[in-house]
Amino acid sequence: MHIRRLPHHADIAAATTPTALLRALYANRGIAADTEATPGLAALAPAQLLHGLPAALERLELELRRGGHLMVIGDYDADGATACAVAVRGLRALGAAQVSYLLPSRFRFGYGLSPEVVELAAAQQPSLIITVDNGITSVAAVARAQELGIAVLITDHHLPGEQLPAAVAIVNPNQPGCAFPSKHLAGVGVMFYLLAALRSQLRASGWFDAQRPEPNVNELLDLVALGTVADVVPLDRNNRILVDQGLRRIRAGHSSAGIQALFQTAGRALSQAAASDFGFGIAPRLNAAGRLEEMTLGVECLLADDFTQALALAQRLDALNRSRHELQTEMQADAEWLLDTLVLDGAQLPAALCLRGDDWHQGVTGIVAARIREQYHRPVLAFAAANEGRLRGSGRSIDSVHLRDALAQVKRDQPELIEHFGGHAQAAGLTIRAADYDRFHAAFIDAVRLQIGDVPPQPEWNSDGALPPQLLTLETAEALRTAGPWGKGFAEPCFDDVFTVQQVRVLKEQHVKLQVSTASGEELNAIGFNLIASLPSVGQAVRLVYQFDVNEYRGVRSPQLLVKAIQMSE
Repeated sequence: MHIRRLPHHADIAAATTPTALLRALYANRGIAADTEATPGLAALAPAQLLHGLPAALERLELELRRGGHLMVIGDYDADGATACAVAVRGLRALGAAQVSYLLPSRFRFGYGLSPEVVELAAAQQPSLIITVDNGITSVAAVARAQELGIAVLITDHHLPGEQLPAAVAIVNPNQPGCAFPSKHLAGVGVMFYLLAALRSQLRASGWFDAQRPEPNVNELLDLVALGTVADVVPLDRNNRILVDQGLRRIRAGHSSAGIQALFQTAGRALSQAAASDFGFGIAPRLNAAGRLEEMTLGVECLLADDFTQALALAQRLDALNRSRHELQTEMQADAEWLLDTLVLDGAQLPAALCLRGDDWHQGVTGIVAARIREQYHRPVLAFAAANEGRLRGSGRSIDSVHLRDALAQVKRDQPELIEHFGGHAQAAGLTIRAADYDRFHAAFIDAVRLQIGDVPPQPEWNSDGALPPQLLTLETAEALRTAGPWGKGFAEPCFDDVFTVQQVRVLKEQHVKLQVSTASGEELNAIGFNLIASLPSVGQAVRLVYQFDVNEYRGVRSPQLLVKAIQMSE
């Protein structure tokens, strides 16, 4: 384990108050002034910089004025679900006469807008299809929609292919020629921007009156915050504003019924809402619908205005999430057995891993890939059987490997090996023929080697340093929890120090529960998830890499070390 101390660790070690600590933590993340940590909505990048926005607004206003049928077509993950809910809620609030939505089945259609999905949509006779969180590579689907007389407006944030669809408008900060400075908007963020701009245009054109009052689109920010965190996009300045403002609304009691119900089901307190609640409590329950059944269940929960109805839907999502966890545990055990077999055969693990289970569930392969990546620090693709002799894979990567670029390299070198693919630097999905699995595996390893060589770099922990003993308090833990929002690109504070182990417990055969003491005698509870391989002994000195968090048990709140890594001290 290699630990890299960030530049202001000395200032952190010298801090005597939570305020001084936060100032040093912000400095480690490139922020010099406290006011820049979480600026207000006025500091958002202007929507006018989004390429394609004027054409999108013109078409939307036309559809609203003539009472057209707007159909939102989303994706089956949390970003797609929240973007869909934001689009439906927002368009209805702005006065659209007819708004429907369609979420293609992961199992029947796969990801995104396809010609088959267009055929399905055409049966409902929409005048305009609006994609959210997908569509930027849907060239054939948009062409089919044109043949059927249906216009398509694309909102997306994924990277485009070599050819753009011939849509009436494309709003995507990552399309060629777009000057919008935040390239990391999630799909739900793109849709929020479009709705805010549409409201401004409608206001200027006299659309709103006493019978049609102007809505407050900021009421959608709780959903925007959830989708942004759930999609693990980098929390640049723009995304931090969106997430922070959404969290503020939730803590103040101004969230939607669906968000309230999901928080209650997850056992999370609305008044203490943090980005980590989205990532570890809410998003997995929402994603469970798209992984095991249909994401329509999740969208209906987010669209519900009645809390009782929303709670019933959230409880169904919670039950699906428990089933998802059981499936994941079984599949992960299978995957680890396959890797153990490779080691027993004397083979060295390659620079990238492909794993296949013909009885695996398509909806859980991405999570399995993520767990194996964490354990072996390699990019991983996990495949499950699909229809007609095909395999569908989900991948997760490490910081030094751009996963989508690696798949694009395979596509360039051997075009016949990949039927469809798409994604980001650290997460992607694809479809291949089962007969091509071995050839694809070899080509994927070669593509990863072009980026990093034969051996992936060892994992490195970025640490803010040692947290002063006088700040190991509940006050500090609560200040850290609400000071973010923390996430990818704006990392949650991580500390390291040497502790003495006083008590050890093993939870569910894989988690480590500790009581530790500092050199000056303070005793603290600590928990490390999936760290059974690093189990220490009572009395042993260990260096812990940890986040400092709040633990709530039976109404009692206390500080706790959330351990990320354990190193036996020499």
